[in-house]
Amino acid sequence: MAQLKRFLAGTMALCVAGSLMTACGGSDDSSSSGGSTASKSGDSAAANSVADVSAADTEKLTEENVGKKYNIYCWNTEFQSRFETYYWPNRDEALWDGVEVNWVINPNDDNNYQTKLDEALGKQSAEGGDDNVDMFLVEADYCQKYVTSDACLDVIGEIGLTKDDMKDQYAYTQEAMTDGNGTLKGVSWQATPGLFLYNTEYAKQVLGTDDPAEVQAAVADWDKFAETAQKMKDAGIFMVSGFDDTYRCFSNNVAGPWVQDGKVVVDPQIKAWVDQTKEYTDAGYNNKTSLWDDAWTAGQKIDGKVFGYFFSTWGIPFTLLPNTLDKSADEGGEMAEGNGGYGKWKACEGPQAYFWGGTWLCGAFGSDNIAITRDIMLKLTCDADIMAQITETEQDYTNNKAAIQKLIDAGYSNPFLGGQDHLSLLSAAAENINMNGKLSPYDQGCNEEFQGAMKDYFTGNAASYEDALATFKTNITTKYGDLSMD
Repeated sequence: MAQLKRFLAGTMALCVAGSLMTACGGSDDSSSSGGSTASKSGDSAAANSVADVSAADTEKLTEENVGKKYNIYCWNTEFQSRFETYYWPNRDEALWDGVEVNWVINPNDDNNYQTKLDEALGKQSAEGGDDNVDMFLVEADYCQKYVTSDACLDVIGEIGLTKDDMKDQYAYTQEAMTDGNGTLKGVSWQATPGLFLYNTEYAKQVLGTDDPAEVQAAVADWDKFAETAQKMKDAGIFMVSGFDDTYRCFSNNVAGPWVQDGKVVVDPQIKAWVDQTKEYTDAGYNNKTSLWDDAWTAGQKIDGKVFGYFFSTWGIPFTLLPNTLDKSADEGGEMAEGNGGYGKWKACEGPQAYFWGGTWLCGAFGSDNIAITRDIMLKLTCDADIMAQITETEQDYTNNKAAIQKLIDAGYSNPFLGGQDHLSLLSAAAENINMNGKLSPYDQGCNEEFQGAMKDYFTGNAASYEDALATFKTNITTKYGDLSMD
């Protein structure tokens, strides 16, 4: 193995004031990575940001392991399962000689995960040690908080992965984790392009077909989507469940980040979501639910009176599938047609490409086991055979084009989606995602506060969009005291 550069920082200064709570693809902490659900206001000018590390002392270490514990910080057991099932049997055993893996799992509720992680990163020792964080995981909505700090190691320059190693990863997964200097700070085993998932019973009832190509023609752009929404309404069916359902289609197609030169900017795509959602609410095209609430979940039953949901890759196995079943596995239910809506949902591209969520692996600045970090990243984000196995077994869309194409060529089909090959749709969608220069460290708070403020407008509690916008301005500049908003 090539010699790796290992740098240890001196003291890590963290500036974490402001509470943010994130969720991973749902309200259950054991679910996959996805969107955030709630937030609490903070009172610091640099709320929830990680300050730059001052490296007064740097030391080039040898390639032997120094630490006898490899500490991984995450918020649920999803990555632990991937690690134990797919990495551990393929690990470089020599690197782990005398080293114990230690999982530090702090659930997302009450901002626990980021708070505990930031506390640990703030205590990193320049001399290494068994208490140092070696690897930590981040989600899309707050990844830039860490990318723009010195908390993460340079994946190429310090951890030792090469561009050739990562050649089959989707570009946007690297764009999301690249800082302003072009330095890659993290990698992911998954990509999270999104599709429109629809109830085939309602498709046949209203559109006369459940064929994905025909349904796609009925939702190919937002004008056609609205036309179909009216047909669904006439049949007593909601086109989408609630206020938030189309949000990621717009928020992940913005021209620039939420914060530009210290100012909060409402992108035209975000305003387009507001206009559409107000129209859908007034016209009765949605059921006025909020993401993750009981009514939103109930619509995913095969008789739930909701035509479709926008989900990225994790949403299919972790959210839609369990929510549409009549009986879970714990209740004696089988993953087979006849159990609720199993086999009665299908997917199409929808009106525009988007992604939602994602989880990235970061090597911690101050780790004394960087060779192990490299081995994990290499096996779980670059090895096509391992990643194809993850997708086939877990329905987790992996971040490797060669792995996905291998499955498509072999005739992949998803039994939950009636035997459909949705990987081909996801592959095309992933190629159309561009996140270059579109993320900021403030995204989680901006998304949550904006969606929260707009709900008063949608429901009539705020007299106008301008009133709701004024609420957003107050809340976001309170949460992030270093920002302004014209």
